[in-house]
Amino acid sequence: MSTRHILICLFLGYVPFNLLAQNFKLMRFDENYADLKDSARTFYNKIKYIPFSENGNRYLSLGGEARGELDYVRNEDWGKMNQGLAVFTLQRYNLHADLHLGNRVRFFGQLRSGLEDGRDNGPRGIDEDQLNLQNLFVDIVPYKNANQILTLRLGRQEIHYGSGRLIDAREGPNLRLYFDGVKIAFTSPKLKIDAFVMSESIVRTGILDNKSSHKANLWGAYGTYGNPKRSNFDLYYIGISRENARFDEGVAEESRHTFGSRFWRNGFGLVYNFEAGYQFGSFGLDKILAYGISSEIGYIFENIKGLPVLKLRSDYISGDKIKGDGKLGTFNAIYPNGGYFGMNPQVGPANLMSVHPNIGWNPSKNVKLTMEVVFNWRNSTEDGIYGPSGAFRLSSSDSGKRYIGTSYTSTMSWYINDFLSYNIGVQYFKTGSFIDDVLPQHKDGFFVGSVVGFKF
Repeated sequence: MSTRHILICLFLGYVPFNLLAQNFKLMRFDENYADLKDSARTFYNKIKYIPFSENGNRYLSLGGEARGELDYVRNEDWGKMNQGLAVFTLQRYNLHADLHLGNRVRFFGQLRSGLEDGRDNGPRGIDEDQLNLQNLFVDIVPYKNANQILTLRLGRQEIHYGSGRLIDAREGPNLRLYFDGVKIAFTSPKLKIDAFVMSESIVRTGILDNKSSHKANLWGAYGTYGNPKRSNFDLYYIGISRENARFDEGVAEESRHTFGSRFWRNGFGLVYNFEAGYQFGSFGLDKILAYGISSEIGYIFENIKGLPVLKLRSDYISGDKIKGDGKLGTFNAIYPNGGYFGMNPQVGPANLMSVHPNIGWNPSKNVKLTMEVVFNWRNSTEDGIYGPSGAFRLSSSDSGKRYIGTSYTSTMSWYINDFLSYNIGVQYFKTGSFIDDVLPQHKDGFFVGSVVGFKF
């Protein structure tokens, strides 16, 4: 991979860590080390490719990750619960094994450990899980030719689609998401289609004590057509079912269906990413009618050193218009990538209008600098605000104010070598008229995060 292609991938932001010679993937099970069978037998190559047959199609690959994070947080709740200064550490450890038994059967297993220390109110749901299975699945390939492959995947697995606006593995938090279920995937040079039925996990902080909900609460199909060097088109349907779903409207059982599409292009010059979704279903006795429109357009300056990029993102995501009218208008982003709204986002993709210009530049092939400003408004003044995961955060409290606040973010990512990276970010959140109105002791938020990551 050339330096130019590395810089493009860094700018587009689809791989958060270590995109260098080893090319680690967001989903570690997407990595393929079969080509190492004819390479020099260094120690690293020996653990990435352990052959069990003479023809090389039976082999084991090992890998892992260690990540340490130090966070400094002030007024994370804007003064609501009088949570002031917090300094705490997070640790993440992963170890995986990828066993290929020929071209038709494959087993992948991954252990994880997430630890938190020093947070006054204890670990959040995204912070701590002492030991658990992150992935444990079998791939069965009933059909395969030179250009097409059909794969059946059974078991515990991570999933990620599009730019993560609706379903994402969530690399940013200490604990990534996973599901138990089945997925059927068809792949060809220009067309990819997945169909899946999944069950959500209930995370506990102990050792191997997490539980599956044992209920199909996420299902759907996602298709992508196009050429990576040109325009691409996604079309999808996603269904969810949740008990005790909470919105500003109240708490009830939620059954929701989402139809959406995405039109996008990567590469040099003009890049873009447009997505729209429409939702319907039921919330208790109420009907659901909601929608979301997101756009991102930018330009990568190919002939300037460091490939500087300018981007403008915007979102128009519906909220509930009238309380108690029998219709819930709040959009549910399902399992979104909260980092889409900033390094440590405090506002998420529900009842939201936002504009976020950002710039990026690579002063060297191993260093990425970004600066971003995010302006946030409530779409409906009858609805409250929601967090980066889509969880209900702050009620409307009959306030007629619309502006939530402004987030100012600056980050630096240093890809030290093929395996080691360092990220640091600073974010300041200036509360707007809505928060000032509903929180008498409102305070601006401040966050500094520093992360060291190692992958092999």
